[in-house]
Amino acid sequence: MNRLSIVLAALAGIFAGALGFSVLNRPEPSTDTVAVRNIVEQVLAEQAAAAEPAPVATAEIDPAVINPMIESYLLSDPKLLQRMSDALETTMRSEAAETTRAAMAEYRTAIFESPTDVVLGNPEGDVTLVEFFDYNCGYCRSALPDMAALLAEDPNLKVVLKEFPILSNESIDAARVAVLVGQEDVDYWQFHEALFSSRGKVDKETALTAAADLGLSQIDLELRMGEPSVAQSIQKSYEIAQALGITGTPTYIIGDEIIPGAIGADELRSRIADMRECGKSQCS
Repeated sequence: MNRLSIVLAALAGIFAGALGFSVLNRPEPSTDTVAVRNIVEQVLAEQAAAAEPAPVATAEIDPAVINPMIESYLLSDPKLLQRMSDALETTMRSEAAETTRAAMAEYRTAIFESPTDVVLGNPEGDVTLVEFFDYNCGYCRSALPDMAALLAEDPNLKVVLKEFPILSNESIDAARVAVLVGQEDVDYWQFHEALFSSRGKVDKETALTAAADLGLSQIDLELRMGEPSVAQSIQKSYEIAQALGITGTPTYIIGDEIIPGAIGADELRSRIADMRECGKSQCS
């Protein structure tokens, strides 16, 4: 007979004896009754403890043991780290591409159809080439003939110029003047070409002089340079660039592709042709 059976039998005996007493004349619990009660409580406590899961033992990892094991594993397959690096690069590239796709979708109108940007070529062209540039960017200067050639040979090309002054305060001043010139009924390409072909650093005076050659008032332009709408136009380019991860000039956008650097007229021409053929900047 186990311990719990003994306890239950004892309780039955106590209960049977208790039936011979009146409720009003019930005596104080005997020593045996108290003992049985203690046994019952102990048994119940032991059963409750047995029902709980046993604590999981944890052991501290000894670096002196685990480090040589890790080193041995890595040395047994030296190409493992390269595979891990390649996998990480692939994952990061995929995540960056997804971020860019989302940003392109969010900013598509601001990228291709902003009313504050200068449009060259055919405003209704079947392919749009966007350029982020800085008037003090040497690579943008060297890429100017590429843009001129494309505009001259392709009557269906639309070019959107985005002021992206990131190289100096002088660049920002020149960009402010350029935004205002772009709002006037003048030949913007002439102004654009004049700034890139000037000697030395392009600044406010350079831009104002080029604007004056188009018949615009230098005084009026200088007074309007600080208008909020001018700053907002440039700030929008910064915002788009940040969303798309654009950090340098020149940077082009054709379709959904971001093309950093002055890649040359031939490469741009090829991308434009692909856009017409398959709707992508590079046909597979």
